[in-house]
Amino acid sequence: MAASSPHSLLLQNPNHPCNNSFFRRPNPNGYFFKTPISKKSLSITCTTLSSPSSPASTSSLKSPSKPSQDRIFNFAAGPATLPENVILKAQSELFNWRGSGMSIMEMSHRGKEFLSVIQKAESDLRTLLKIPDEFEVLFLQGGATTQFAAIPLNLCDPGNPVDFVVTGSWGDKAFKEAQKYCKPNLIWSGKAEKYTKIPSFDALEQNPDAKYLHICANETIHGVEFKNYPTPKGKDAVLVADMSSNFCSKPVDVSKFGIIYAGAQKNVGPAGVTVVIIRKDLIGHAQSITPVMLDYKIHAENKSLYNTPPCFAIYMCGLVFEDLLEQGGLEEIEKKNMKKGGILYDAIDGSSGFYRCPVEKSVRSLMNVPFTLEKSDLEAEFIKEAAKEGMVQLKGHRSVGGVRASIYNAMPLAGVEKLVAFMKDFQAKHA
Repeated sequence: MAASSPHSLLLQNPNHPCNNSFFRRPNPNGYFFKTPISKKSLSITCTTLSSPSSPASTSSLKSPSKPSQDRIFNFAAGPATLPENVILKAQSELFNWRGSGMSIMEMSHRGKEFLSVIQKAESDLRTLLKIPDEFEVLFLQGGATTQFAAIPLNLCDPGNPVDFVVTGSWGDKAFKEAQKYCKPNLIWSGKAEKYTKIPSFDALEQNPDAKYLHICANETIHGVEFKNYPTPKGKDAVLVADMSSNFCSKPVDVSKFGIIYAGAQKNVGPAGVTVVIIRKDLIGHAQSITPVMLDYKIHAENKSLYNTPPCFAIYMCGLVFEDLLEQGGLEEIEKKNMKKGGILYDAIDGSSGFYRCPVEKSVRSLMNVPFTLEKSDLEAEFIKEAAKEGMVQLKGHRSVGGVRASIYNAMPLAGVEKLVAFMKDFQAKHA
């Protein structure tokens, strides 16, 4: 009896995956679709699709030689654009993280693999910001908005005064939330002038008994950014800053602050993780009503692993920190951001009023650039036409309207140059 062919053996096994009325095969884009198999077609080969595995190498991140033609320029304020080389690195490691046999999304947050990820992320962030040893670095959940409550709960008793300088919507939200847990004083607000400036620090009438002075270092909606920082005048007061939208965009002297906090989704990673840098002596004084998940002492003692953290988001932040270091650190990043911001603001100011930025020049944000068109009825068309050219998320925040271009670290110079060229063409057509 002649030996059976491999094909005939397969066809004799009704349970073999190839013996279905439909056969799954990959298309050129990597997706699977079903193809009917003819009963007359016996020349079927069934091969095991090999699983993609990431290289065990932890070689450094390398920027692509040129931007991918498949990607657009995303000017969103958050979740915002991420470095292309970071996304590609994560893609290569997604299925099998560095030979571990599992994805970063599957591994135990207490296992040695993830411990190496979070520890390196912290180490690289400490290097980037030159964080002193007397500060803890925490990777938390709940966004910066959760810190609006956590900070007064950890730093104050209910009757303690604190000072707020409100330069935009996010500072205002933090002030209102603090009213539930302490006695905040609004020592300056830019609301009457539509949040277009920052006050002279000498003019601030601070409470000498205030526990802390709170600022929002960069207002994402209104495009107002502190270029230097006030010093709390109270004997025991510390400076607290929400740095969500300019975190790691430039060097910062961490020692001047008591707490720096930042949602990652603007500049250093995907949504899901909030970085808190806090001076160690401020930990351990939480009010008795403080929920366990808002107590800094709990998170510091457990190295940000009290409960399951946002593992993938932390991993992505770690890749971004690594990338920033490879670019030369925050001094070099600031130079790139100043160049991008300068090009865009020059285009606005040089448009003879066709485009207008309402923010006082000395405090214009290098991260979020809001502007309006002299002919406001053209703004919708501007945004629509820009999207057709591959530039999206340029619509201003719903509370202020207009146009807003967020040009975080990961926005390449080419994206800003393309936007400026489009702005000039649009003006030529409609002036």
